[in-house]
Amino acid sequence: MFVKEYTAELSKRLMLDSFPFDISLNGVQIGAPDRELRKAAFAVDASFDTIDKAVEAGADVLVVHHGLFWGSPIPIADAHYRRVKRAIDGGLTLYAAHLPLDAHPMYGNNAQMALSLGMTEFDPFGTYKGTKIGFSGHLPFPMTIPEIARLLGFSNGDGMQVLKFGPDMIDTVGIISGGAGDDVDQAIEAGLDLFITGTVPHEVFHTVKENGMNLLAGGHYRSEVFGVKALMRMTENEMGIESFFIDAETGL
Repeated sequence: MFVKEYTAELSKRLMLDSFPFDISLNGVQIGAPDRELRKAAFAVDASFDTIDKAVEAGADVLVVHHGLFWGSPIPIADAHYRRVKRAIDGGLTLYAAHLPLDAHPMYGNNAQMALSLGMTEFDPFGTYKGTKIGFSGHLPFPMTIPEIARLLGFSNGDGMQVLKFGPDMIDTVGIISGGAGDDVDQAIEAGLDLFITGTVPHEVFHTVKENGMNLLAGGHYRSEVFGVKALMRMTENEMGIESFFIDAETGL
């Protein structure tokens, strides 16, 4: 399989065209399309660390959630230049999937978190620019917040925050990865026991407290490892391509 065949298959599976409002340049950001794909790397962020580790390990493609190009074009200079140059010098294709990888019902961050909690059925939840990018539903049995955090791999050392003003035993949850703290209003409106996200702004504290809500923020990074890991497993198990995850924890 060539890199261009693989990236085309990813774009098809992730339905990139369904998110024209995403400011991320989704898809191939740096490409060596005619290179044979023998090894694939996966990471949350495109950075010096992840690009260097992918190249050093002999990867032909690096698939990330946060790429290098957002919104308006920026000069390829300074640190941005060095990131791009390292990828090109290493013959590395960089592929990014932002909102498509949050919202996907199988590979997405939010669906994968729901599956990690043992949820077998969940519904679209959390509207962003007219599109639902999260999921909500019932846990397989009532759990405490510490039990939920443990199942998701969230910990205090990785930026976790807990706002506990609702029931002790959690039955219903809403999940939106990343910096979706402001969307807690949608969880309150839906009458959920717990809202799970990555990070929250300061002012959300009073909203949560005054509405008797629970909120679990696992850290932006830690809430978004799920999607790229799901793509890694798919790439290795279904396509037979050697794959590995680069954990470049930010603690944020």
